[in-house]
Amino acid sequence: MAKNGLYTGIDIGTNTIKVLVAEYVSGEMNIIGNGNAKAEGLSKGIIVDIEKTAMSIRKAVNAAQEKAGIVIDTVNVAIPANQLQIEPCQGMVQISGGSKEIMDNDVVEVVQNALMRGLVPEREIIAVEPTEFVVDGFSEISDPRGMLGVRLEMKGVLYTGPKTLIHNIITSIERAGFSVGNIVVSPLALSKRVLSEQEREFGTVMIDLGAGQTTVAAVKDDQIRYVNWRPEGGDYVTKDISDILNTSVKSAEDIKLNYAEASTERASREEFFLVDMVGKPDPEQVSEYYLSQIVEARVAQIFEKIRQDLETNRVDSFPGGVVLLGGAAAMPGIVDVASRVFEQNVKLYVPAEVGLRNPAYSQVISVVSYISGRSDIEVLVTRTVMGDVPAPSPVYEVPVASAIVQPVVSQSATEYYEEAVAPVTPLPQSHKSIEAEPEEKEGFVNRVRGILTNMFD
Repeated sequence: MAKNGLYTGIDIGTNTIKVLVAEYVSGEMNIIGNGNAKAEGLSKGIIVDIEKTAMSIRKAVNAAQEKAGIVIDTVNVAIPANQLQIEPCQGMVQISGGSKEIMDNDVVEVVQNALMRGLVPEREIIAVEPTEFVVDGFSEISDPRGMLGVRLEMKGVLYTGPKTLIHNIITSIERAGFSVGNIVVSPLALSKRVLSEQEREFGTVMIDLGAGQTTVAAVKDDQIRYVNWRPEGGDYVTKDISDILNTSVKSAEDIKLNYAEASTERASREEFFLVDMVGKPDPEQVSEYYLSQIVEARVAQIFEKIRQDLETNRVDSFPGGVVLLGGAAAMPGIVDVASRVFEQNVKLYVPAEVGLRNPAYSQVISVVSYISGRSDIEVLVTRTVMGDVPAPSPVYEVPVASAIVQPVVSQSATEYYEEAVAPVTPLPQSHKSIEAEPEEKEGFVNRVRGILTNMFD
């Protein structure tokens, strides 16, 4: 269940930057503000100009602030799947403290232990998703805090990405005047929001069709099994329209949004629209069917390449089928084309929130939903990965069975002996008298012997 409070998410897309402010009350999401701005300084989903991107972020956040009526200083951002690597991780620590009760410090230590691995200089750890904790051999524990044990283990999934990509995103947000609250792995957040529990368990493929790139993620057993991205998206369709119809890119984008049908089976041969073509004094008529042929060819090609990749990695036949999302997926008829190419069930995800019922908002909604829905143990793990927790202080214990040896001055002040200062059981008084008596007798005899010797001398 989502925690009550205000959450701000940002989606840095190739064409548009979207910001969403949501308030959770009793686990229900209430949208109180959103803002959009044309993205500058990005190419194919990658930041290529930090200053221009920072200006675009500032415009989008300011628009969301005005609608929400609040001041935003921290945002949560998703990292795209570009060159994302997924690998298992595991850590183990001994429980410190006399009570052997597992505390926050023990969880921090086991996460840090799991992160002790060699990474190439150009990669960075983005997130760790704990799958289970193990206490003294007892597995499938979701939160071990408060339990008693001697050994704590954590098994999870480690996500790493290009250091340059992560740095550019964080720097652009900071240059815009805001701080980064949390970094979210885009396919992970989408899977939690877009897919049902059954779809995540039995297996489903998500295809996020953006303007500059297309991201593919296969989810099974509630974990991401495969992720890939292609530098092809809605902008490729726009460019095809521009090249074939001899019109400007801006005009081609307007044509795509207003007239394009991705499937020729749905397009009309009787409907026409006017196009301003280069070198023609007057606009020319183009049929909706002809435009659909241009669009369908590119969309089918993108899906065909994805299908081949899925087959190669053996993740092409999950019971959950294929789920389409992203701005380019809003094109009419795109589900029909995908169904023919993948030959399985395909559906389009559309957010249910009022005012955001467009697949383009899937990413930013998933960021807010993912951050608000994390458990306390997941928050602690995330803070550890981000270095936002103090290093655990060492706990020193004095074993009762061992003695600390220190020099002690004897009564004669001229002899030294070593005495144990660790707790010991005192001897009975009678034992002390028996041990001291031979010393007293021996001293008396020696004195008498000395007196008699002096007399005879």
